[in-house]
Amino acid sequence: MMNVAVIGANGQLGTDLVRAFGAAGGYSVFPLTHGEIEVTDAESVRAALGRMRLHVVVNCAAFHRVDECEERPEDAMQVNALGALNVARACARFDALCVHISTDYVFGGEGRGPYTEKDPSSPINVYGVSKLAGEHLVAQTCPQWLTIRVASLFGTAEARAKRGNFVDAILAKADAGGPIKVVDDVRMSPTYARDVACALEELIRREVRGLVHLTNAGSCSWYEFARQIVASAGLRASVMPIASSEYPTRARRPPDSSLHSLRTSDHIHRLRPWNEALDAYIVERRAPAAPTSSRGS
Repeated sequence: MMNVAVIGANGQLGTDLVRAFGAAGGYSVFPLTHGEIEVTDAESVRAALGRMRLHVVVNCAAFHRVDECEERPEDAMQVNALGALNVARACARFDALCVHISTDYVFGGEGRGPYTEKDPSSPINVYGVSKLAGEHLVAQTCPQWLTIRVASLFGTAEARAKRGNFVDAILAKADAGGPIKVVDDVRMSPTYARDVACALEELIRREVRGLVHLTNAGSCSWYEFARQIVASAGLRASVMPIASSEYPTRARRPPDSSLHSLRTSDHIHRLRPWNEALDAYIVERRAPAAPTSSRGS
């Protein structure tokens, strides 16, 4: 039996990870929420993780509100960099695998995507800088580490918590009627949190280490994504393309931060295309909420 702690267990990816470990079997899962562990406090991290004989710690805690990170860079660095360091130090102390969740925003999007694990990083916003710093700190601190880069996540945990994600925002606008304006000059890799969770469980089970990109196959613009969301849901709504200059944000976004993995074919099957994952999410979103696994699952 492998003991696994999931930090940020009630978040979008954390919720699906707890479910994935429980469904796979062979794990004792310890879900940790912000109330149980504060990653910016080294003593809190040591105390929370030291209570268990852990083999793996998955750190999903993050300050991921990209525009807010521009106004609060210290907080972004505290959570995404120092927090990652505190978790990595605890993992090194307890001889556990440290799994760090990172982002496509470590890339600046200057070149043509998709980016692979071998491409150099060049973040253009505070969020990306803080997450890249966390990557380096984990790799330098913990002998056993696995960093996963994900992108443009959508999952039911956000929907049911009423914070929503891009898919839910588009569906809400479609239900409300009227045209939906979405930028068409920014590309990314839409990714289903459930698919990432299942793939990450497999990587851990196969003892993969290092850096891996985990996104659904393919890429699209946000406009193309929005059109597919409306079509997949069987709704009638007008989706109009606009330039990103018409929708200014505090943080700069990479023009193309789509990801591709050179490693997944060696260790797991590639994740399905994003449009198929979207269809699955639409079905899951309409289903009754499933109970999450608890400690000892």
